[in-house]
Amino acid sequence: MHGVAVSGGIAIGHAHLISHVGLDVPQYGLLKAQIPEEIARFDAAIQATLQELKELRSNIPASAPAEFDAFLDLHILILSDPTLSTVPKELVETQRVNAEWALKQQMDTLLAQFDQIEDDYLRERKADVVQVVERVLKSLLGHATLHTLGTTSPDQTSILVAHDLSPADMMLFKQHQFAAFVTDVGGTTSHTAILARSLNIPSIVALHHARSLIRERELVIVDGSQGIVIVNPDKTVLAEYKLRQSQWELEKQKLKRLKTTRATTLDGTEVELHANIELPEDIADVKANGATGIGLFRSEFLFLNRRDLPGEEEQFLAYRKVAEEMHGFPVTIRTLDLGADKQLFGSENTSANPALGLRAIRLCLAEPQLFHAQLRAILRASHYGKIKLLIPMLSSLTELNQACHLLAHAKQSLDDENIPYDANMPLGGMIEIPAAALAAHIFAKHLDFLSIGTNDLIQYTLAIDRTDDSVAHLYDPLHPSVLQLISYAIKSADKAGIPVSVCGEMAGDVRLTRLLLGLGLRQFSMHPAHLLAVKQQILRTNLPELPSLVNRMLKTEEPERMHMHLARLNS
Repeated sequence: MHGVAVSGGIAIGHAHLISHVGLDVPQYGLLKAQIPEEIARFDAAIQATLQELKELRSNIPASAPAEFDAFLDLHILILSDPTLSTVPKELVETQRVNAEWALKQQMDTLLAQFDQIEDDYLRERKADVVQVVERVLKSLLGHATLHTLGTTSPDQTSILVAHDLSPADMMLFKQHQFAAFVTDVGGTTSHTAILARSLNIPSIVALHHARSLIRERELVIVDGSQGIVIVNPDKTVLAEYKLRQSQWELEKQKLKRLKTTRATTLDGTEVELHANIELPEDIADVKANGATGIGLFRSEFLFLNRRDLPGEEEQFLAYRKVAEEMHGFPVTIRTLDLGADKQLFGSENTSANPALGLRAIRLCLAEPQLFHAQLRAILRASHYGKIKLLIPMLSSLTELNQACHLLAHAKQSLDDENIPYDANMPLGGMIEIPAAALAAHIFAKHLDFLSIGTNDLIQYTLAIDRTDDSVAHLYDPLHPSVLQLISYAIKSADKAGIPVSVCGEMAGDVRLTRLLLGLGLRQFSMHPAHLLAVKQQILRTNLPELPSLVNRMLKTEEPERMHMHLARLNS
């Protein structure tokens, strides 16, 4: 099977299928004589799920938050309610359908009722109903859901196979040792793909029918470099890929020797290589790959996969931990970039086009209390390290001025309480909307640094949904308009005398390292897994050789010639 490669390498292992409630629920009719057996099967699944929840409750670590206890109690209560434990059996009997389908029908009925509830807190409890149903369906269908992975034991050679994975799903996925993952849908620069690359394991999206064609425990080869999945390979193919896998691992080991080497070009120009992280736990990978700072801390991932919002204190402790563990190296914390495909638990997109809706700084300005708590937490953490504040998705000075006003308010509140913070904490803005790129010279006058988010910049410039595999082939970082916008943003920052970095996927793509250097970039930020490969390319580069060819690329109109120039640049 052929898909879109999003993370290189080769993995060989057994398929581990993941399901969601809305998918893979079969419907089939029953003979009257089969109904008692089907009801017994449903009762067994209910009891197995109840026992599973009780075991989880009895094994909660003493250090776990009190909410864990209440969370499991609520799920046990939902499972024991007749609306889930009894009504589906009545549907099996009256409609003569299988237990899975009856349970799915009853869940849909309950969710529709929850949607009619006016109280926000009670309405959001529908997410708990979904999770309970997922557990029962897992038992009925005989395979795991993402939210119950903790109860299964996939080994480190397992290949995760799913129809789709959200960024929130990927955060759960990071807690487990899989060798690779493949999905039916997705784009190369979706947040899911970006997180997959951060794991540095072979990954392929847009396979379309992998989830329905691959069976549990089948032997699978994932070639993340070529975007190929081979199911049940013969001995010859298996031997060939085992050899390629060994060669790939050998190259990775060689790169580790560059960890302590300074990122300096052949002509002596120093380049800063920073890392992107989602959670404080990622610091270990940052250090292992020799990053000299955090160029992007995606703070919104502290908010995913949970029912409540992290308060100021919890955020403060997370930011302080990162600042302290970086020992004086810069840590750039991006304020909340929720929205689009990164939704809070239990919430749904109501916008017809969420990528253009209420997200990032727009959401923060619309929710000033939420923003205030985060700003206070970041400011407090700035007392313990070299923290920089980054505002995402700016499109106008009005937004920046409003954000600055709220930042000043947060500072004043800390002053009133005599809480220390870095009064001179640098403030930066992300250039990820064409309007911001074209106005980069204006933003540069009001900010301490700029950070170019190439993923969204390309998406918005080319009007391409980066999560949609049907238009993935149109997503082109070498498009002349994209290069012109990046070039202008870098020049604007240089002219204003402020630092500028690229923190999007282009920064971690070794094919584009010399292009970005030729455009004047001297600070890259990427997932830790790509740092050493990019550093190797920098060490092999002589800057004086780049400008003429890069300028030629900026003037090129034909895509074919653009790729030809890039090949020459990298030769």
